[in-house]
Amino acid sequence: MHNAQPWRFQYHRRRRVFHLRADLRGALPHSDPELRALHIGCGAALMNLRVAVAHEGWEADTRVLPDPRDPMLLASVTLTRPLGDEADPAALYPAVRTRHTSRYPFAETEIPGAVRAALVDAAHREHVALAFASGWHLQSVLELAQEAEARNLTDAGAAADLARFTRSADETRPATEGVPESAFGPRRRIGKAPVRDFAGGKPVPGRAAADFESVPNLALLSTSQDRPVDWLRTGQAVERVLLRATLDGLAASFVTQALEWRDLRWPLRDPMSGMAYVQMVLRLGYGPPGTRTPRRPVDDVLDLEP
Repeated sequence: MHNAQPWRFQYHRRRRVFHLRADLRGALPHSDPELRALHIGCGAALMNLRVAVAHEGWEADTRVLPDPRDPMLLASVTLTRPLGDEADPAALYPAVRTRHTSRYPFAETEIPGAVRAALVDAAHREHVALAFASGWHLQSVLELAQEAEARNLTDAGAAADLARFTRSADETRPATEGVPESAFGPRRRIGKAPVRDFAGGKPVPGRAAADFESVPNLALLSTSQDRPVDWLRTGQAVERVLLRATLDGLAASFVTQALEWRDLRWPLRDPMSGMAYVQMVLRLGYGPPGTRTPRRPVDDVLDLEP
């Protein structure tokens, strides 16, 4: 959420082991009190590490939450041996640098069935279900996102979380994190696409307005349980789906507004499909690629150990 980058890696050279730890500088105390979104973000970073390791020709043994005594140690990735014929997930590597969240309008174009099937398979590889909302369920998800967006505009805690990672005048926020105004995207004039307004309803000089989709393509990712291990799986699935979507020419943005409110999250599910706990909602479509957002420097997210 909010490009908070809540992860830190340690690489132990002798043992060829990466440790992924939660970095609580990226926590959002009001919007994510249980650290669910933090785990999902770290899971996405873990997926990128797995992709990079495979790209460099290594097999890896990945374990999530490897030490029950240390809940902030989220995963370990051990390089075991040179990679064999199985290249998964190395093929996703070109998309790691080109994938950016797009807060622009998408075309009113249906995503082909073969592409949808590939995205469903990408999530399934991480033991997460993906389903596209349609009909009454799509309308319900849109209404819940709208309700959450309205709450966020008047909720002091949500406003504080947003301001911490967006306010240009906030000199306490490093320039290497957060969502700058250049990545807000245009203000919605008409349309039903649930794109978060990172301006918090305030005017931004020079910001354009645009017409968004009236029938957006929304994909919901869900798990059968709602534990930290499920959140980490979701993060890996989300990133795998986004990388696959990028290679297939799709743009994407996150629809997390309703997920941030306990009473709105449960109704997101489609009871007819057997969906359990919705962990993420993605807006997908054909449109402009997203604007690059800042990243922390390598020495701020990676420690090299003997």
